[in-house]
Amino acid sequence: MRWRKVGQVYCPELIHPKLVSHAANPLAVWLERDVYRVFFSGRDRQNRSSVGFVDVDIEQRKVVYVHDKPVFEYGSEDSFYACGVSIGNCYQVGDRRYILFMGWQCPAEGHWRGDIGRLILEPDFSLRLDSDEPFMAVDAIDRVSLSYPWVIQEENGHYRMWYGSTVTWDAGNGEMLHVINHASSADGHRWQRHGLAVPYQLGVAQAFSRPTVIGDRNEGYHMWFSYRSGTGEKYRIGYAYSQDGEVWELRLHETGIDVSETGWDSEMIEYPFVFDHQGERYMLYNGNGYGKTGFGLAVMEF
Repeated sequence: MRWRKVGQVYCPELIHPKLVSHAANPLAVWLERDVYRVFFSGRDRQNRSSVGFVDVDIEQRKVVYVHDKPVFEYGSEDSFYACGVSIGNCYQVGDRRYILFMGWQCPAEGHWRGDIGRLILEPDFSLRLDSDEPFMAVDAIDRVSLSYPWVIQEENGHYRMWYGSTVTWDAGNGEMLHVINHASSADGHRWQRHGLAVPYQLGVAQAFSRPTVIGDRNEGYHMWFSYRSGTGEKYRIGYAYSQDGEVWELRLHETGIDVSETGWDSEMIEYPFVFDHQGERYMLYNGNGYGKTGFGLAVMEF
């Protein structure tokens, strides 16, 4: 398994006061033919993130439309997404589609933290908040902070979610321990949390983020994610495998993609989004600066 990089697809530009820089957490939703609407988290000059989008022709590997304003903005000072919105993925319940996101809070005193919120993706591709309250907030299982949810629907109609959960801001080596937990749901609305999904290794892979999962009980489950190993280390993309979606093996050596020698993704790669189109498997991902240099595309070679 190896990923062949196609190159940088979109580099953000100042298109709106709330979309001054960054195109992080790319999320591709099929639009028509070979064109996908790629939602992303852009930032204003105070680093507060809102959601913008561009339309990308996957076969031509190019942007065919750039939207000139946010489609969903960070919230008021008392909201759970007052400092930004980092999107996860899109899933469907009945005839309605939802996009889950990480809502950022940055209190004047204390560490930043996140809760999970839910957006409704309307038929015209506009976005609106499902509730002013978090869809998933900290609790007895996830005590500190939540991030980057990913949901899939199984053949039996039930749903699975993998998401980030902070155990501690410092695991003893100056780096946080932020793991990937999992949850399940019979209806896509009410979720049961099950705790740790992917094993971590202190000093090797301990700061995870943005899982992306493809697979089922027949072929097994494949997960790609961002991770850091310790203080001062920059993000890389990692890989894990599970036969049943519950017990995972960390297989970093099988990831098949790394930083480039030079250019926009030579320092770090992160926030993968994996999807299938016309018999090919693609990955959208960010490069240097947590999305400051935009996102690129890679194609899997089996």
